Amino acid sequence: MNWIESLQHAINYMEEHLLEPITIQHIADQAHLSPFYFQRNFALLTDVTVAEYLRRRRLTLAAHELVHSDHKIIDLAHKYGYDTPESFSKAFRRQHGIAPSETRKHSTSLKSYNRLVIQVNLKGVEPMNYKIIDHPGFSLVGIKQTFSYEDGENLREIPKMWQKAYHDGIEDQLFELNNGAISGILGVCVDQSELQDKQMEYWIATAYNGDTPEGLSHLQIPASKWSVFEVEGPMPASMQNLWKQIISEWFPSNPYEHAYLPELEVYGGPNVAPQIWIPIKN
Repeated sequence: MNWIESLQHAINYMEEHLLEPITIQHIADQAHLSPFYFQRNFALLTDVTVAEYLRRRRLTLAAHELVHSDHKIIDLAHKYGYDTPESFSKAFRRQHGIAPSETRKHSTSLKSYNRLVIQVNLKGVEPMNYKIIDHPGFSLVGIKQTFSYEDGENLREIPKMWQKAYHDGIEDQLFELNNGAISGILGVCVDQSELQDKQMEYWIATAYNGDTPEGLSHLQIPASKWSVFEVEGPMPASMQNLWKQIISEWFPSNPYEHAYLPELEVYGGPNVAPQIWIPIKN
């Protein structure tokens, strides 16, 4: 089964166990991916986190049952994974715009989030500029933070990390230090889920040969084969669009798998097209 089929298999598993306390680990196992890479791929393709998808689907089913049955709200709250009627009502109102207690009294429209089916169109209309390279291991220095990926904390907080690095002068410092194999500043995603549950590590770093400067940390990137993609168009939208294209089009139509080493976004400076470096294996 290819990875798109694996992803759909995981979605089917979610649907079959919506009323159970499943975890991202349980779901990712169905796709034979680590929790980090499953969550990342799912969010890229659907623009929603796994946790939010589960919430939306459960509250969709809860609304249908509320309208078409006489079950008590407290019973529905417990059935759909909420500890109290108050927490259920808050989530229900946030999705549907009306409290559960009012839904039966008034004829009103409710939001339905339907079961997800992954469909990938391998049209190949938009060209993708990339090259395959074999690269020896290299050293990075920079700053790092750990984020949860379970409910999209990484998506919200990483841009803030970049803003702080800019205001604190870290970006300028890294550009000055850059003397290694890759020119520019790197954004580096490191899967930490085997060491810390639901965690990833993000680095703002640069390739550097020498003793680690005070205030910075060191990261060694192993030798690997890499697929290097050029980003074209205005940032940051063009970067996100290319990630989606890589996941939904390039991997399904090429004979490579992810090597599950850190991924790199490379920012070479003014007038230099950014790049995405993905570690691959045959």
